[in-house]
Amino acid sequence: MRQIKEYPMGERHFGRVNWLGLYTLAEREVVRFTSVWSQTVLAPLITAGLFLMVFDLAIGSQRGEVMGVAYSHFLAPGILMMSVIQNAFANTASSLVISKVQGNIVDTLMPPLSPLELVIGYTLGGMARGFAVALAIALVTFPVLGVGIAHPMWALLFLALGSALLALIGVLAGIVSDRFDQMNAITNFIVTPLSFLSGTFYSIDILPAALHVAVAWNPIFYLIDGMRYGVIGASDASPVLGALVCGGLTLVLGIWSWRWFSTGYRLKS
Repeated sequence: MRQIKEYPMGERHFGRVNWLGLYTLAEREVVRFTSVWSQTVLAPLITAGLFLMVFDLAIGSQRGEVMGVAYSHFLAPGILMMSVIQNAFANTASSLVISKVQGNIVDTLMPPLSPLELVIGYTLGGMARGFAVALAIALVTFPVLGVGIAHPMWALLFLALGSALLALIGVLAGIVSDRFDQMNAITNFIVTPLSFLSGTFYSIDILPAALHVAVAWNPIFYLIDGMRYGVIGASDASPVLGALVCGGLTLVLGIWSWRWFSTGYRLKS
């Protein structure tokens, strides 16, 4: 009779992938936001619609065309990406902080999931929320505005990069934060300012030359600019450069998250 090898709870295996555990973790993260879809999907849709309406009514007629398209068309992909990154960040960060506050983070750390599987599981959950928000906004607002998608593959690429990048930033923020006010500080003083100062509402051509350098160091600029290229076919920077910058940064943050899960930094104490 073949013996079945038993593993102690919490042991990490690196020679193979725990597909069931990875799927379960990702599914849990998806169920977290879909169970309150009115807050996690409907609310961002309403906020995006209000942004589009207010900015178009307030300054759309004065601006005329931007990058050869109507201002509302220029604005739509930026608002979409801004909503995606904020929600991808919130999903992973809030999940970890809630687990730490409630004291059940051990339920995630004890199962036989490797640090890499933990990173991937949380990231997939954040990406799923980002994609859900993007789909809702695109399906509702784009037909109303008459916006098409010029380069679907580029739009999909930057959607994946944006949601993955901010989901990983959310993982790091969730690990270092022990309370909700600490997580909110990261949101209010880092994520939101970078989102608003990334060319969401304007082309960087109108900025003083000195600010161009600051924008070039803002990764969210490349995400919004890349999404704009995918939707309207025009951008301030090369989409290839943007994809390389965001892809490289996503890899770095993924390794950083893996390292913190491996050592249990601010998770096991």
